Amino acid sequence: MTRVVRPASEVLIAIIWSLMALSPCNQASAQPAPGGICKLVAERTGEVGCWIVAHEPVGQLTQSQIFWHLDTYPTRPAADAAKGLRGVVIKSLGKIWLLSIEDAGWRPLGGERVAEIGPLPIIAGEKYSAQYMEAIFTPGMIAPTHTHSGPEAWYTSAGETCLETPEGKQVGRAGGRYVIVPGGLPMHLTATGTELRRSIVLILHDSSKPATHSGHEWVPKGLCNN
Repeated sequence: MTRVVRPASEVLIAIIWSLMALSPCNQASAQPAPGGICKLVAERTGEVGCWIVAHEPVGQLTQSQIFWHLDTYPTRPAADAAKGLRGVVIKSLGKIWLLSIEDAGWRPLGGERVAEIGPLPIIAGEKYSAQYMEAIFTPGMIAPTHTHSGPEAWYTSAGETCLETPEGKQVGRAGGRYVIVPGGLPMHLTATGTELRRSIVLILHDSSKPATHSGHEWVPKGLCNN
């Protein structure tokens, strides 16, 4: 049998291609998709990512500040029975949640109070809608620069996320470190720390406008890399 000796350059190229084929997806492909950033939960194919679990009209809000109330219930029927006109029931992070947009100090019947986040800066008299997402990021994942047509807030149950805006940076962590960002402010977020970031996210947006606008001329300074 004749033995074929391949040139060293061909061998090197073959090794490189083999390593590329065996390596996991690069970081860019693992990041949340640009544009809308989050996908509908019906399109979910895995745990990691950002998934829209509810998107409901809230109606006209008469005050310039409002609060996001998070309560858990043992069953969905119990949560449904306590839901008000500006509430929605979801299943997320292994629990049944009643998420409500109400005044400070509001409490539903029953359930277990988890958090009251606010005040959320809004324009009194405008009509708003609430988009809720479950966001699960591995450390190092990012969401590209974007804005929202209303305030965004995070409740984090595990891990941490750093958010940079032109006003500086905020870090959301489990245990009461909430993040609130006014509408229209460009932002760039990065999952930091060493633990899987698990959170429920609210975008309380102007009902006449899309919740999210991708891209912005603002360039982050990399504050979350420090």
